[in-house]
Amino acid sequence: MYAVFDALKFVLWRYPCIVFNMKNSLVAFILLSFVISYGQQSNIVDFQRVEALLVFNQLAVDSTTYNAYEVDFKILKETDSIFLDAVNMEFKHVALNNSAVIFKNDGEKLIVYSDFEAGEVSKLSFIFNNAPKKAMYFLGWENEGRNQIWTQGQGKYTSNWLPSIDDVNDKIEFDLKFVAPRQYEVISNGVLKSKTDNLGNILWEYDMQKPMSSYLVAVALGRYNSITEHSESGMPLQYFYYPEDSLKVEPTYRYSKRMFDFLEQEIGVNYPWQNYKQVPVHDFLYAGMENTGCTIFSDAYVVDEIGYNDRNYINVNAHELAHQWFGNLVTATSGEHHWLQEGFATYYALLAEKDIFGDNHYMFKLYESAVELGRQDIAGSGTSLLNPKSSSLTFYQRGAWVLHALRSLVGDTVFKKAVKNYLIKYQFSSVKTADFINEVEALYGTSLKTFVSVWIKQKEFPVDAAFGLLQNQSTFINEYLMVDCQAKSSKCSDYLKYYVSDEAKVKVISQMPELVTKDTFKHGFKVRQAISQYVTKIPKALKEDYETLLDDKSYVTIENALYNLWSSFPEDRAKYLSKTRNVIGFSDKNVRLLWIVLNLNTPFYQADNKQGLYEELLSYTNERYDANLRIKAFQYLDLMRSCDERCQINLDNAKTHHNWRLVKFSKELSQKLQNKE
Repeated sequence: MYAVFDALKFVLWRYPCIVFNMKNSLVAFILLSFVISYGQQSNIVDFQRVEALLVFNQLAVDSTTYNAYEVDFKILKETDSIFLDAVNMEFKHVALNNSAVIFKNDGEKLIVYSDFEAGEVSKLSFIFNNAPKKAMYFLGWENEGRNQIWTQGQGKYTSNWLPSIDDVNDKIEFDLKFVAPRQYEVISNGVLKSKTDNLGNILWEYDMQKPMSSYLVAVALGRYNSITEHSESGMPLQYFYYPEDSLKVEPTYRYSKRMFDFLEQEIGVNYPWQNYKQVPVHDFLYAGMENTGCTIFSDAYVVDEIGYNDRNYINVNAHELAHQWFGNLVTATSGEHHWLQEGFATYYALLAEKDIFGDNHYMFKLYESAVELGRQDIAGSGTSLLNPKSSSLTFYQRGAWVLHALRSLVGDTVFKKAVKNYLIKYQFSSVKTADFINEVEALYGTSLKTFVSVWIKQKEFPVDAAFGLLQNQSTFINEYLMVDCQAKSSKCSDYLKYYVSDEAKVKVISQMPELVTKDTFKHGFKVRQAISQYVTKIPKALKEDYETLLDDKSYVTIENALYNLWSSFPEDRAKYLSKTRNVIGFSDKNVRLLWIVLNLNTPFYQADNKQGLYEELLSYTNERYDANLRIKAFQYLDLMRSCDERCQINLDNAKTHHNWRLVKFSKELSQKLQNKE
C-alpha cells in the first residue's frame, strides 16, 4: 500500500493532465482509509476511523487516480452486509482486505456484501467520485467572484460529499487530506500535520484524535490569511480572514479569547478538541455552524469598527463555541432532544455576553426572549420543548430559559457540578433529556418531575413564571416594565430626561416619538439610534440635532437618518447626499444602496453620472454578490420600477441559488413582476 503522499505523487505522475479548476464544480474524491460507525447497524459493526483524500479537479472519475485506500472496522455481530451513506457517487476498486468484494451502489448507499463473522477486523478500500448537489457548495468559479468551496453537513448530510453515516449517534474519527491549487487555503477539522507542495498543488493533511458525528465534518477552501492566539489553557485559537480585510480582524473576532477562557472555566470541562478555528465564508446558509474544532460562519459578520456597533459576531461566536461541548462532545440522540444542543449553546453564549457586558444585558436578553416565546404561544405556534418539529425560537430560547430557571432553582453549585458530570459521563456519545435531568437530580436530592413538566414538556412556555424570575432577580427589569407610555403616562417625558436606562428610553421613544426633544439627542448610542428609527417625520426645531445622527458610528443610524432627512427637507437633499457620499455600510452595502437610490431620485443633484449609478445598482443583482446584497438591490430596483431585462435575467438566475431566502424572494418578486405586466 502506498503512503498518502507517495500515492499522491503516483497520481500526479501517472496523470499529468490533471488541471485543478473548480469552474465545473466537479470534485474527485479518493478515500484512503475508512472506519465508520453507523446507526441502524451500530450493534453489528463498529466503524471507528475515516482517512480520506479529496482531490478537487474537473476530470471524470476514469481520469483521476488509481490509488490505495483502506478502511478498518470491527464486526460485532455476524452479518452478510454493511453499508455507508453515499449519495450520487461512483465507486471503483472496492476491496475488502485487499481482495475484490461484491458491492451495490443504489445512489444512496454503498452496500458491501460478505460473510462477516463476529470479532473479525477488516479493511475496506475504494475510490469514489461525485459532483455534490448539496452539503458542499462551490462559489465564484463561474462568475469571477470570490472563489470558495465550503460544506454544511447539519440538515444537508455530509454523505452528499463524503461517504459517511447520516445518523447523528455515530461517532467517528475523521482524518482528512486534500489536494488543491497552491493559491488557496484549505481548512478542515483537526490539526494540520503537513502541507506539501507538489507540481503546483498542495497536499493538506489534517488529523483528528477523537470521534465525532458525521454532520460535523467540514472543509473550507478559499483565499485566506489568519492570525493565531492562545487561550489561558494553551489552546491555539486561529482566526481566518480575507486578505483585504486585515483591518476588520479585531472588531470581527473581538472578545474571542475572553469568551473561550470564560467558557472553559464556567463549564468546568476543558475544551475537548485539539485546536479551534473560525472561518468566514460567502453566502453561508446560516449565521454559523459549529463543525468540530472548525466553526464556519457567514462573512456578513466580518465588520469594521463602525459595523461592530450594529451587527457584531459576539453572540454567534460564543454560541458556536459553546456547541463544541454541547452538540459536539455530547450529541442529542434525536430531534426530540435537540434543545440539549441549541438551548445549551444559547444559554452559555448569554453567560459569555454577561461576562462582557454585565448582568443587565443578560437579563434584558432573557426578557426579550420571554416576550417572543409568549407571542409564539398567543399565535398558536407554541410547542413542547420535546417536540422534534418545534421552532428555532423554542429550541434555542426556551431551551436557554430552562437552564436559567433550573439554575435558579437548584443553585449555582449543584447546577455547575451536574453539567460537568453530564459532559464527562457522556463525552463522545449521545444523550437524551433524561440523562441531563438525572445528573441534576442526583446532586439536588429532590425530584424535578414538576419542573420538567412545566418548563420542558408542556406546550405553553411558562411566561408568568419567567417574568416572575426576572422581577425577583433584576431591579433593571422591574424599572423597564414600569416604563409604559402606551397608557399615555404623564411621566413619559420625564423618563427621557432622568434616571431610567437607555433601554427604557428606547421603549418610550418607540411608543411616543413626539416626546423627543433637543436634549434627547444628548443620550447614548441606543437612544440616538432609536430616534433615527422612530422619529421619521422630523420637526424643523430638531433638524440641526437630527443632522448630527449622520456622524454616528452606526451604519443603521446613518441609513435611517439619511432617508428621513432626505424625505423631510427636500431643499437640503444635495447636502445630505454630499455628506454621505463615501459611506458604504455593512457587507450588504446598506448605506451605499440607499444613497444611490436617493441620488437617482434627486433630479437637480447632478454631481454624479446617473446612468453609472443605475448600472452600479443593477450590478449588485449579479450572482457574484452575496444573497443579502442582491435582495436589497432587487428590492430597490422594483421600488423604482426599474427592473429591466438584465435585472430579470439575474432574478431568474437567483431562483437556483443555494440560499433558500434568495430563492424564495426571487420567485415571489418574479411573480409580482409578471402580474404587473
